[in-house]
Amino acid sequence: MKTIYKYIIGVAAVCSLASCNDFLEIYPENSLPADKFWATKEDVESELMNGYYVLRNSVIDNLIPWGEFRSGCLTNSPGTGANALQKFEIKSSNKTYCSWANMYQIVNTANLVLENAGKAQANDDTYRPEEMNSHYCEAYFLRALAYFYIVRNWREAPLALKAYDTDEVPYALPKSTDEQIIAQIKNDLYEAIRLDAAKEAFETTWETKGRATKWAIYALMADVCLWNSDFDEAIKYADMILGATSNRAPRFMTTATHNSWFSMFNPGNSNESIFEMQWSHERYSGGVAQTNNLPNIFRSTQNSSFSQYKISDILKEEFVADYTDISTRYLLQPDMAVRTLYGSYVGDGYLWKYNGGTSRTDERTETYYDPNFIIYRVADVMLMKAEALVMRSLGGNAADYKTALELVNKIRLRTNLNPDETITENSDASTILQYILSERLKEFVGEGKSWYDMLRMGHYANSNGIDFKTTFLISNVVKYNKASIESWFRSVLSNENAWYLPITDEEIKYNQNLVQNPYYI
Repeated sequence: MKTIYKYIIGVAAVCSLASCNDFLEIYPENSLPADKFWATKEDVESELMNGYYVLRNSVIDNLIPWGEFRSGCLTNSPGTGANALQKFEIKSSNKTYCSWANMYQIVNTANLVLENAGKAQANDDTYRPEEMNSHYCEAYFLRALAYFYIVRNWREAPLALKAYDTDEVPYALPKSTDEQIIAQIKNDLYEAIRLDAAKEAFETTWETKGRATKWAIYALMADVCLWNSDFDEAIKYADMILGATSNRAPRFMTTATHNSWFSMFNPGNSNESIFEMQWSHERYSGGVAQTNNLPNIFRSTQNSSFSQYKISDILKEEFVADYTDISTRYLLQPDMAVRTLYGSYVGDGYLWKYNGGTSRTDERTETYYDPNFIIYRVADVMLMKAEALVMRSLGGNAADYKTALELVNKIRLRTNLNPDETITENSDASTILQYILSERLKEFVGEGKSWYDMLRMGHYANSNGIDFKTTFLISNVVKYNKASIESWFRSVLSNENAWYLPITDEEIKYNQNLVQNPYYI
């Protein structure tokens, strides 16, 4: 049996929900026969919830390491040892970071819904077509998001667009190119948008923020278009959120205080949130609270034997400089230090986003180890648009540059940082792009984005005299990543194949149609 198929078939193990609105309260159980399962709309909801469940279980082992380690903005805590992924010494035998298992489980969940929701609708008189189309939108979103993680980490991978719910079908697809995968991702999102059935909001806040709404679909589409250098499209879909008039649209939180900014992380599900993975210490499944280990792995090494990651020394220095500036201008007003001290970081460099309690300096207690993990929020979309504006105007469109800087500075002002007055619409594109990137690194540290940000900018086609690979990928990795020496990083990153992960040995062994990333041969 091919191993990628083993991973996918696991998603057929779906559960019957007592309440189809409570994916926080489920664990996958044994599979039901396909001919017995697709009888009601609850069966479709159950399968969708399984997809969210797998995505949530991917946060600590996949989404954070993949999106952070290689940039060096997060590093291993002292005494835990250097990480092979961070040092670009990962091997195909590594089953933790090189496994795409969870992403393909999510893909198959989506495929099952797309192929079988119609059966449930035919069997269930209460299952209205608009409900089915809404479920299709969620499935398209989940498949697109899973493939977006796959293409950013492996570049080339099998495109599985058929559902598997038995063990009778061999699974040995060859790799598709990154262009083919991106095209499929966009097609899925176009179809979700065409259906015009995605919800603006669900019945509960946690569902609105934890399931795929129309806003989540727009955010993912803007991100994918930016990645693919479709800059006008990226701006279009960013504006679907930023210019929305609906009272259900997510909104940028402008209040420049710590409590307002930090409410995105505790208690979470803020107005600014678009899509985040949900936990709750108040909800139980099988008698077990829905908590996670994020507060421990990002905690001070002095306070936790589980501590694994901390903010890199260089990024910490930038936070300290910001804090010094703010504390000088707002003497004796610690609440004005929004994302600096006790915002994102604390003195020795551990991440406060997932540790902070109900007051500015109190840590979460173990009962409240339930911070959510944000995948998209409005500030992210604002900086996507800013980057797209600059990239479409590399020749020097001052109006686009001005709008881009206004977006960046709006986020800085919210953190009580003044705009950098040396950077204006008359500055060169490289300077403005680095300004945007630096803002992203600090605003979203620990949210699984910094490596993708460097990688995205690094793979833009050289234009207007800018060597994007050197300027935005190699130079920033060298700046922040101190897990190895500079000459090693410059050497390894000169080979673009090293930017992507190897396929695991097990996959190569069982699927003869796969070809290993040549860097790892």
